Amino acid sequence: MDDAIREALRGLPSVDEASRQLEALCERTGSPRWALVQAVRDEIAALREQALAGRPPPAALDAAAVERRMHALLVPSLRPVLNATGVVLHTNLGRAPLAAEALARVARVAAGYSTLEYELAQRRRGSRHVHAAALLRQLSGAEDALVVNNNAAAVLLGLAALARGREVVVSRGELIEIGGSFRLPDVMAASGAMLREVGTTNRTHLRDYEQAINEATGLLLKAHRSNFALLGFTAEVDPEELVALGRARAIPTMFDLGSGSLVDLHSFGLPREPTVQQAVAQGFDLVSFSGDKVLGGPQAGILVGRGVAIGKLRVHPLLRALRPGKLTLAALEATLEAYRDGVATERLPALVMLATPASELRRRARRLRALLRRGAVAPWDFPLREVVSQVGGGALPQAAPPSWAVAVVHPRCSPQTIEERLRLGEPPVLGRIEEDELLLDVRTVPDEQIVVVARAVAAAIAAIAA
Repeated sequence: MDDAIREALRGLPSVDEASRQLEALCERTGSPRWALVQAVRDEIAALREQALAGRPPPAALDAAAVERRMHALLVPSLRPVLNATGVVLHTNLGRAPLAAEALARVARVAAGYSTLEYELAQRRRGSRHVHAAALLRQLSGAEDALVVNNNAAAVLLGLAALARGREVVVSRGELIEIGGSFRLPDVMAASGAMLREVGTTNRTHLRDYEQAINEATGLLLKAHRSNFALLGFTAEVDPEELVALGRARAIPTMFDLGSGSLVDLHSFGLPREPTVQQAVAQGFDLVSFSGDKVLGGPQAGILVGRGVAIGKLRVHPLLRALRPGKLTLAALEATLEAYRDGVATERLPALVMLATPASELRRRARRLRALLRRGAVAPWDFPLREVVSQVGGGALPQAAPPSWAVAVVHPRCSPQTIEERLRLGEPPVLGRIEEDELLLDVRTVPDEQIVVVARAVAAAIAAIAA
């Protein structure tokens, strides 16, 4: 280390000294002192690295730099964003937004004590597993129902309770991988069940299941290909045939729907998907699906089916590790009540977004464009684009709902630069880049957010111009 570097390091202030000198930042910003101390420590560490690299640091700490660090320390890691990607069930952005009724229910339950595990009428301890069960039975037609913390947990519990130490027969074409590289064979291994693959990737017949059954068979499993499609020369076993085979051989059956729906999405112009009610009516012992995908509720894994099968899950030791909390149950109950009352497509944001016609989206895009034009000058331009949205969340991979977007265009500014400014703004706005343009798809921007998005774009443009 040469003398210049040693001199630069000696010139750096101590954390205590610098914190005292910048104490006024706490009063001006209303920030706690710990944030100031940590910001000073981080800034001094950065200057030390600068000095070691041979670049002389400034004589004093930059108060503005310390203030920026304080702000960054106080911003929550989990915070709201505005979704202009057009992906309705965006997994990275938290999937389905909750309905106003679900939010209100969560707030009421979270604000104090609740009947999570208490029976008021009997004045005794109760079970958290009763809260959504009646609604799920009513809506699905199943004998019983159970809620866990996500669908992967539902599959894990179902396999562990019904087939631990035994073989689970499943088609090769249904050995799905879900987000985060979680694979069905891995979940099966964790449950203690043993995988028995049958058929080929593209074609599986009933005889393949029949020939695989032996004294070690514990379960016949069907997994819906909700996040990919097989096209061309394909064949799969009809669900009723698989159920009939299971009953004839006294082997339980399970259908993992993945993203399960309680309404016919075909009425929205989307491809037909098996509904939960259909799977139950087909006779499966267990049907599992997610709560935060096309159902439009909180993250949850839902199991419906025959009382005997659900009963085995209720007493399995894994259930305690996979059980949902009171906030999940509160939001799920309120979501299911919207289905019960026949207003799901009017109140659940995810279904509202999926059902919004292209004509309404065009009107919304025009409104956004008008607001953007009002606040910007040439050469900024905001052309309308006909685009295609996505359902997202590993659901309906072949769906391509038509939508409208506003492009944010500048001849000398890259779409990546504009996207970054919007993404790092407050509030963050996420769009998508297509054909070298930043697009703001209004399918996922409800009317009440249009003005907020327009302001965010104006702020990003001003920051770029500065």
